[in-house]
Amino acid sequence: MREITVALAKGRLANKAMELFEQMGISCEEMKDKSSRKLIFVNEELGIRFFLAKANDVPTYVEYGAADIGIVGKDTIMEEGRKLYEVLDLKMGKCRMCVCGPKEAEERLKHHELIRVATKYPRIAKDYFYNRKYQTVEIIKLNGSIELAPIVGLADVIVDIVETGSTLRENGLVVLEEVCGLSARMVVNQVSMKRENERISRIIKGMQQLVREEQA
Repeated sequence: MREITVALAKGRLANKAMELFEQMGISCEEMKDKSSRKLIFVNEELGIRFFLAKANDVPTYVEYGAADIGIVGKDTIMEEGRKLYEVLDLKMGKCRMCVCGPKEAEERLKHHELIRVATKYPRIAKDYFYNRKYQTVEIIKLNGSIELAPIVGLADVIVDIVETGSTLRENGLVVLEEVCGLSARMVVNQVSMKRENERISRIIKGMQQLVREEQA
């Protein structure tokens, strides 16, 4: 039997995802050994293996078939723009992608002025401003503390993930517009979906049931 391979975005998301798999009866004891240097964890009995990857690499592994299933945030799926099936909203890690900045930037957004936007998510920002707002903007890609950009005058606004908003408040910034809601999703390789339909569908349905129960 061919093994089903699952790529998990490292960190809290992977831990939470493994809890769900365990509730479905799919466990992987090897993953509980925090001192392990292994990269791939296998449950031979169930014919399933897991590996941890950087979040932005998960959609790539799935698109190219190195992983049949991936669990990763919606922000990463949107930013990477890979060809895959998004099959399930896991309703965890909920947050929002927002346009944020000083209160006075609100007018410039309203009047569709040419503004500078700093972000870790240039694809999402471009899609939002160009295709949804029809506003021409200059997008600056940053990797670090995005909140710094409007404070030092690099950009007028930022596009970033907002959870509680406390970092924004501490830096005198506010949410000006909401781009979209975000949460963890399950994605599947397009070929795997056809070739391993029965086994993958069983995993999706089991996960769906757990998500429903958690939401109830």
